[in-house]
Amino acid sequence: MFIKYRVGKLFVNPKKNIIYSRFKNIWSKKYSSVAGMPIKAALIDLSGTLHVEDQPTPDAVNALKRLRESGILIKFVTNTTKESRQTLLQRLLDIGFQLEKEEIHSSLSAAVDYVKKEQLNPFYLVSKDARTDFPPNDSDKPFDSVVVGLAPDEFHYENLNKAFNILLANKNHKLIAIHEGKYYKRKDGLALGPGCFVKGLEYSSGTKSILIGKPNEYFFKSAIAGTDIAIEDCVMIGDDTKDDIVGSMKVGLKGIQVKTGKYLPDVVAEPPPTVLVENFSEAVNWILENK
Repeated sequence: MFIKYRVGKLFVNPKKNIIYSRFKNIWSKKYSSVAGMPIKAALIDLSGTLHVEDQPTPDAVNALKRLRESGILIKFVTNTTKESRQTLLQRLLDIGFQLEKEEIHSSLSAAVDYVKKEQLNPFYLVSKDARTDFPPNDSDKPFDSVVVGLAPDEFHYENLNKAFNILLANKNHKLIAIHEGKYYKRKDGLALGPGCFVKGLEYSSGTKSILIGKPNEYFFKSAIAGTDIAIEDCVMIGDDTKDDIVGSMKVGLKGIQVKTGKYLPDVVAEPPPTVLVENFSEAVNWILENK
């Protein structure tokens, strides 16, 4: 059967660079608009795409090796905020992936940079491990902002109420959302993300949040800062319809959505992803065949 990859509402035979579309059960050929497009960099989501907790997705370790051997620039762009960058790196190395710390472009590290740049003294709703990446608080100064990441153990009433009162105390106090994910994938299924807590604080305090991570346009562009690679020559591989696919394609990247992690068939991207594939390994196959 010739169908291998779905491209929007069409299907691609990558070996012949032909798109097949169906109208009234009749298949017709069209030359693929994705054929021959240069792909010079791959931005890769981590949790749900490369791995789920301590398990790689199917053949992901070998697929990453094949992608490296192709010479394509690799950056890992992640909204993971539960772990410090060092802890995240060690987890990935233990799973079997080959990568360097400098290749991880996380919303957590971007938030650290933002806090330092703005010289803020935040109240942190982040995990204890993630907190180690941020500068220490100045105990001689009052809190002037709230930073929210994925922190299941910190999202209790007393902490949320404290955050609310900090924001309410001064209209210039900032609410910094490292990301606003609705949910994420764990071994036991989907779990609540930090987005609802950010939105709750927005609603209660009347403060508009500052989004740091995906799908922020700056976050995608900063991943390839310092290179001569154009944004349209990059591809984003991820499982999150809104943050990975819609966000990246809005900026100008190609979007490859995988059916692992938090992927849900009823949550449809508009516009549709460049390609919809089963997993990261198939995403690499597509890139190498269309490179």
